Amino acid sequence: MTTSTDSTATASTSSISTRSNTTRARGEQIVPLSTYRLQLHAGFTFNQAAAQVPYLAALGVSHLFCSPVLQAAPGSTHGYDVVDHTRISDECGGEDGLRRLAAAAHEHGMGLVVDVVPNHMAIPTPIWHNRALWDVLESGPASPYAHWFDLDATTERGILVPVLGRPIGEVLAAGDIALDEIDVPQADGSSRRQRVVRYFDHVLPVAAGTESLGIADLLERQWYRLAYWKVADDELNYRRFFDVDTLAAVRVEDPTVFEATHRLLLDLHAEGVIDGFRIDHPDGLADPRGYLADLAEASDGAWTVVEKILEGDEQLPGDFACAGTTGYDALWRVGGQFQDGRGVLELTGIWQRYTGDLRGFEEVASEATALVVSTSLWAEIERLTALVHRICSQDIRLRDTTRRNIQRAIVALLESMDRYRAYIVPGERAPKAQRDVIAEAADRARPGLGEDPDVLATLDLVVALACGDEVGSAGRTDAADRAEFIVRFAQTCGPVHAKGLEDTAFYRYNRFIAVNEVGANPDVIGVEPDDLHDHCQRMLRTFPDAMTTLSTHDTKRSEDVRARLAVLTEQADEWARTVAELREATLEGRSERVDGATALLLWQTLAGTWDMPGAPNERITMERLGGYLTKAMREAKTHTTWTAPDEEYEQGVQSLAETALASEEVARILDEWTRRTHASQRAAILGQKIVQLMMPGVPDVYQGNETTDFSLVDPDNRRSVDLALRAERLDRMSAGARPDGVADEKLWVTCQALGLRAERPAAFRGREATYVPIATTSGHALAFGRGTEGGPVEVVTVATRLPVSLAQRGGWGENTLVLPKGRWTDRLTGRGIDGGMVRLADLLGDLPVALLVRDADTDTDTATGTEIATETETAEEAR
Repeated sequence: MTTSTDSTATASTSSISTRSNTTRARGEQIVPLSTYRLQLHAGFTFNQAAAQVPYLAALGVSHLFCSPVLQAAPGSTHGYDVVDHTRISDECGGEDGLRRLAAAAHEHGMGLVVDVVPNHMAIPTPIWHNRALWDVLESGPASPYAHWFDLDATTERGILVPVLGRPIGEVLAAGDIALDEIDVPQADGSSRRQRVVRYFDHVLPVAAGTESLGIADLLERQWYRLAYWKVADDELNYRRFFDVDTLAAVRVEDPTVFEATHRLLLDLHAEGVIDGFRIDHPDGLADPRGYLADLAEASDGAWTVVEKILEGDEQLPGDFACAGTTGYDALWRVGGQFQDGRGVLELTGIWQRYTGDLRGFEEVASEATALVVSTSLWAEIERLTALVHRICSQDIRLRDTTRRNIQRAIVALLESMDRYRAYIVPGERAPKAQRDVIAEAADRARPGLGEDPDVLATLDLVVALACGDEVGSAGRTDAADRAEFIVRFAQTCGPVHAKGLEDTAFYRYNRFIAVNEVGANPDVIGVEPDDLHDHCQRMLRTFPDAMTTLSTHDTKRSEDVRARLAVLTEQADEWARTVAELREATLEGRSERVDGATALLLWQTLAGTWDMPGAPNERITMERLGGYLTKAMREAKTHTTWTAPDEEYEQGVQSLAETALASEEVARILDEWTRRTHASQRAAILGQKIVQLMMPGVPDVYQGNETTDFSLVDPDNRRSVDLALRAERLDRMSAGARPDGVADEKLWVTCQALGLRAERPAAFRGREATYVPIATTSGHALAFGRGTEGGPVEVVTVATRLPVSLAQRGGWGENTLVLPKGRWTDRLTGRGIDGGMVRLADLLGDLPVALLVRDADTDTDTATGTEIATETETAEEAR
């Protein structure tokens, strides 16, 4: 597929025509019309990806979206554990392989977008794979990389390396730490014979001049402190990614570090090999706004989207130099169209009946956040507390502020944040909207701190410091420690929020797991069409070329699993009976340790992944289900954890899962449930996909999700995908065969929608594109039109919502859609349709979705926005 330059696109954007691997013209920005996410690793290399380019071009994809391509730690299956920014992944095929992939894409009129990891690098085993960190451990402050990492390399034993299985005294007594001599690979391909400290697979460098010391004395003289792994939670002294000790934070706010870590990708962009960037976790950076400005300047404004999790109605700051987010804000709004909020009461009843837990999600989340703050993230709390205490001790007006009160205030404020962070930069006046984020968190924190005036005064002090306000003695707002607190507090908010909610509470509160998703809220079930319309129109005004998504490598379960579960909200009473039957069918041999919350998670997971007619996905195996349950149980941290697993409890849950998968009665129950709810599941699967593909933004299709995919959280969603089979099915339908079941239907919907975006780019790109809600006389139909500013609606998308209650009302009956006048063709069926009042029963007779395209010879004068408004009023009167 080749797309052509669109004359009506904004001046800052252009589409791609025939591509060649040549230097990009200065200021040229290429905005994708769509992306297709590829998970690259040793099992799926650049060459293997290149072989799939013809299929992806036929699907209508404009850009391949590659997982991180820089050199990652040995054995990495995801690429986010970068160890070398100067090399493209050898396992994936190296720079030559990436260039071949780009060339293959260009030959088909496509381009490349790559994932960028600016926030952290891996601490691999052995560490010498990360040459920069190895050099810091060896040379301390003398290392040219000492300023790269967010740590203090100036003192002996300054860098904690918590890899020992027991306290160091016991390990030394057992003789498990020894000196060794190995060949350490160098950047130029050579190797250097080097003395190292060895602890099983872990090797660490030896500082010059200490080689002849005994092992205990030698360890005392290193720039690092070899320590018991449990020490990390309390004393870790380097910033990391969330609570992952093996991912050390990188200081890209330093211009030399930015240059060194981005030069290769920027050069490849300048050459035209890479067209755009997806930025991983920008909230972990010292100054996300400043980083994006630096990247925009260095890349001449390359199309860039950021993995920013927006909570609720939070908006991406307008001064971020990027095209928008990666689309979690679209994900929950689109999925919510197919959930019935009226089912909340019954689902809550099921939850309370089987768990005995009468709390709402907010209370569950508060408890989970307090847990992670007091355990895995305590080192961060200690670091912030020490910093504020030092600020106070150096200012006579603040000196009587106690360390204990400081710690209480910091913990309370962090636990009360309702989003990943506020954006406040040292030396700049804090914007009111960002100050309000912290001030409102403080208001939520106060009741929990009691009435002690000293504690409340300390909270006010912490708020002032986090906002960069003058507090204490005058003239100290630009002090280094105060600037550091602003940055470190913001960088700590994200880990607390993510680990407390997404990685703990979301695995505890299993009332309806389809909304336990990144960026979503388990308390929000169902989204009204008007709310989606408002979001889409706001996107056009603010970030029209942001990414949209339904599945990513980070989602807790695939888009289709969530869509299949949406029917629980429509038939909650039927689901209650199904749960009772499943429980009864598996009572024999069920461990008393299995709790209701985990059992409900299991039943919903089976319902969302079970065999579905027309979807030839293999039934979930015990290997996949068992791995998922292990992760879910340990992330919940209620009965078992990663660091202290309860084997008896875990075995009880695994035995229940094994019993369920082996039970003929369970199979009968789930087969019957799937049969009864098939129409609703099909409508949600196709409906949310067509909405995501046709709404404003750049739609991303996660690998394999152009057809049905019933994957769970990573690593399950990184399994290999049979793209060749998908290509065969697409070829068959393109040759005229009818779709055979929901899997084919979804593939056909995806192909037709992406093809339309390529054919009519002006209607889908930039602020000149339009989005118009299309009126219907039924709330069960969601419809909207796309076109260009000043022109007619060119494409109309229609999706069926909540088909169970629709059927209960007798079906579509005489309900209609107000289609702009003219002649239209449904691209999914080929059926021709005249504009005006169109019966929904006729339009949606074969499929629960429609994709209507205005015929080329239609008189466009009759389809203006004014007429749409008039026809909308007519529809309202008919309703």
